[in-house]
Amino acid sequence: MNARAEILDRIRSALRDAPAVPEVPRDYRRSSELGEDALIELLTDRLLDYKANVFVEDAAAVPQRLAALLEGTGRYAVPHGLAESLFAEADAHDGGSGRRVTDAPGHRLSVEELDGVDAVVTGSAVAVAETGTIVLDASPDQGRRVISLVPDRHICLVRAGDITTILPEALRRLDATRPQTWISGPSATSDIELERVEGVHGPRTLDVVIVRG
Repeated sequence: MNARAEILDRIRSALRDAPAVPEVPRDYRRSSELGEDALIELLTDRLLDYKANVFVEDAAAVPQRLAALLEGTGRYAVPHGLAESLFAEADAHDGGSGRRVTDAPGHRLSVEELDGVDAVVTGSAVAVAETGTIVLDASPDQGRRVISLVPDRHICLVRAGDITTILPEALRRLDATRPQTWISGPSATSDIELERVEGVHGPRTLDVVIVRG
C-alpha cells in the first residue's frame, strides 16, 4: 500500500461511523466602535512598532508632505490613478527635471525601470489598525502589484476613512477577486539565525501618510 492509499484508508476508517459534525462557534468580533482619532492613534502605534515612518496630515497639506519626503530622492514612480495635484509641490521643486515616472496601461514600467527608481508613491484600499496592516488592491491610485514591490522605498497614502479596527471589517470592504498586497511594515525577515534583515522581498523603507478629511 502506498502512502496515499494508506492515508485515504485511515480517513475512511475514521468516518465509518459517520460522526456528527460539531457546530463551529462564530461569535468572534466583527465590528468595533472606535472613532477616527483612536483609529489613527492605534494604526500609528502599530506601524511605528513595525519600523515604518508615519505622518498624519490634513488633505490640504499632503502635497507639501510628499514634497518633503521626496526631497533628495531621484526618480520615483506613481500609478496613473493618483491625482496630479498631490505632486504640485514636488513638481515645483523639481524645476522640470522629470523625476516622476508614471505607470499606466499604455506605458507599463518594466521591472528594470522600476529597479532604477528610488521610490514609489501609491494610495491604499484599506488599513487594519489593530494589526498595523495596509492593503492595496490594484485600484488605479495603487497600480499594479509590482510597482509597490520592486522599488526600495514605498510612500503610501492611507485615507483616515479607510482605517478599520479589526480584520473582519477590512475584509468586508475588499473585493476578493482583485489582486491584493498586504503590508505590515517594511519588508523584513528573521528566518536566518533570528536576525532581522530588511528589504528581502519588498521595500526596505515604508513611509505612511495618513490623510485626514
